[in-house]
Amino acid sequence: MNVNKAIIVGRLTRDPEARTTPNGKSVTSIAIATSNIWKDAEGNKQEKTEYHDVVMWGRLAEIAAQYLVKGQEVYVEGRLETRNWEGKDGVTRYKTEIILSGMDGKMQMGNKPQGSQQASGGNKNPNSQAKTAPKKDSKSQQDEEEIRIEDIPF
Repeated sequence: MNVNKAIIVGRLTRDPEARTTPNGKSVTSIAIATSNIWKDAEGNKQEKTEYHDVVMWGRLAEIAAQYLVKGQEVYVEGRLETRNWEGKDGVTRYKTEIILSGMDGKMQMGNKPQGSQQASGGNKNPNSQAKTAPKKDSKSQQDEEEIRIEDIPF
């Protein structure tokens, strides 16, 4: 039996970066910081921060792009995936990301940072409207849980 699951709760280090693939699929990237705080042998407070790259697909990507802001708390649950490429200098580079897609991914938005203009949960762009997800075949609809804008509690 194999399990590939990552669960983290942290704060966004930057605003979400949303884009669309040539096939029309929505994808949003975020970065989350998590911290571990402890006291060392001398009783001094120590802190270590880890940074996690997260990639969301489909309707979840659209929601994240619309509502998440830098500094906001967020819970994500997805699978780990490492990709590699060769840099211009000929060195192979690696990047491990948490992928949220279809039934694999879950996200829960937490508190927004104090003083945020988005603290009331408003739309980042007041002139934009919620996008409609592209039509999918029936198998894709069964594989991906539908999230309706009316179900979001703010």
